Amino acid sequence: MGYEVWKAYMLCVFSNICLAGFNIVSKVSLNKGMSRYVLVVYGYAFGTLATAILVLLFERNHKGKMSKAVLRDIFFLGLLGAVFGRTLYYAGMEYTSATFASAMGNLIPSFTFVLALLFRMEKLEIGKVSSQAKIWGTVGALGGATLMTIYKGVVVISPYTHTHTHTSYHQPSKAFLDWEWIKGSLYLLTSMLSLSAFYLLQTATLRKYPAPLTITGFMCFSGTLLVAIMTLILDHNLSSWRLSWDISLIAPIYSVS
Repeated sequence: MGYEVWKAYMLCVFSNICLAGFNIVSKVSLNKGMSRYVLVVYGYAFGTLATAILVLLFERNHKGKMSKAVLRDIFFLGLLGAVFGRTLYYAGMEYTSATFASAMGNLIPSFTFVLALLFRMEKLEIGKVSSQAKIWGTVGALGGATLMTIYKGVVVISPYTHTHTHTSYHQPSKAFLDWEWIKGSLYLLTSMLSLSAFYLLQTATLRKYPAPLTITGFMCFSGTLLVAIMTLILDHNLSSWRLSWDISLIAPIYSVS
């Protein structure tokens, strides 16, 4: 393999390491009471500023024309990535856990493969080993997601004490926990499907306007505006917008990575 190929693989590994930290930091901030909508708005706003600096450094002299079709795609990228992808991801994480949300992220390649087939962006040749691997990988990922959604397993470590008085008072019913878990799983599944569509649309947009940093910057700006409008409609608590020198500031900054 050449240097460029190894570089792409190493960047993928690095991004997954960052994603693991992103899940933990986001879950902690949500547990501390930060609004999921505000977290998305600030994260995308910081992303817009960071990307704008990179555009000025590396793509300032790009001569491409920003057509109406590209602007339309940017709007839908913000809708799929921020409104549906990130907001529902945080909602699902609130009802489940950071570990579970991270594991569900493995569905994105499977959903992307299926959508690519439906939109004829991918060719399926059953006789090829690569196509067979994609099919079995998709089946395995969907089966694993279904199992994780329905079956939670036994509690290994519990924050509750083992005395009868505390257990009977504090421990919620199993049916309630199962419903909350399934609801969170559905949020995550919808988020993964949206992000898969986002990646396909992003690929098509970059073919029309081959300036990845510029497209990313406009996409972040679009997502910021859309989620900000949604936040003003759904979250009327003005104190939700306040940032402090704690996890509420670290989480949106870290999400830029």
